[in-house]
Amino acid sequence: MSNHQRLISFDGTMNFRDLGGYQNTDGQTVKWQKIYRSDSLINLSANDLKKFKNLKITVDCDLRSDYEQQMAPDRIDDDIKYVDAHIYPDEGDIDKEVHPMNPIPQGDMLAGIYQHVILNVHSQQMFKRVLAELLVLPTDQALVFHCSAGKDRTGMASAIILSLLGVDDETIIRDYLLTNQLYDFANEHQLPTDNDMGNFVAQMNLTKGDGPVMRTFLDTIQDGWGSITSFAEEQLGITKHEIQLLRQKYLDN
Repeated sequence: MSNHQRLISFDGTMNFRDLGGYQNTDGQTVKWQKIYRSDSLINLSANDLKKFKNLKITVDCDLRSDYEQQMAPDRIDDDIKYVDAHIYPDEGDIDKEVHPMNPIPQGDMLAGIYQHVILNVHSQQMFKRVLAELLVLPTDQALVFHCSAGKDRTGMASAIILSLLGVDDETIIRDYLLTNQLYDFANEHQLPTDNDMGNFVAQMNLTKGDGPVMRTFLDTIQDGWGSITSFAEEQLGITKHEIQLLRQKYLDN
């Protein structure tokens, strides 16, 4: 396996990707083989579990609902730490929104769902839970977070992580849109070949669409709090020191 492989092929997943390799606005690069995003992990094969070990994945943050977790539990080894980080509020969770002083943009129905999530107190605490795992993750290990399709909840978590690492919005949106390429392919084929996946990455790098749903999500943070760091400090309870530590751990200097 290449040390610089964005899309990683598994028997039981379609949308397993490395968040490494993206450059931030300071010219630093997100480290490879540290943070992974994925779709469902319920169908991992024995070979997939071996690959998890090779990737040194020791933490699995599950962004799905309690119902999804119970009906289709992740198939992971016992030595992988499982973290319940269900993004959408379930029964018994605090389901309320915060309202920043500054006006926030409005979008279509799906964009509205994304906006509700970023403003929701419970959802914010689940994003914080993922960040907390990244902060304590040993430097020789890796973490994966996922939902069912690896698109919406996973896309929002990816956006927050990459934003905190200083990656610009356009790059975050292109990463988000890569999921569409993978699932369009899946409608006609079972799994993409290595050449297919290479073409997906090349196409992602040329994507010009503005990704209105993810754009609304990112604009809500910017317009509501002024920056991702202010949002993280005020709403997630992540300190300036922790943000700096996150960047030290997951950016190449």
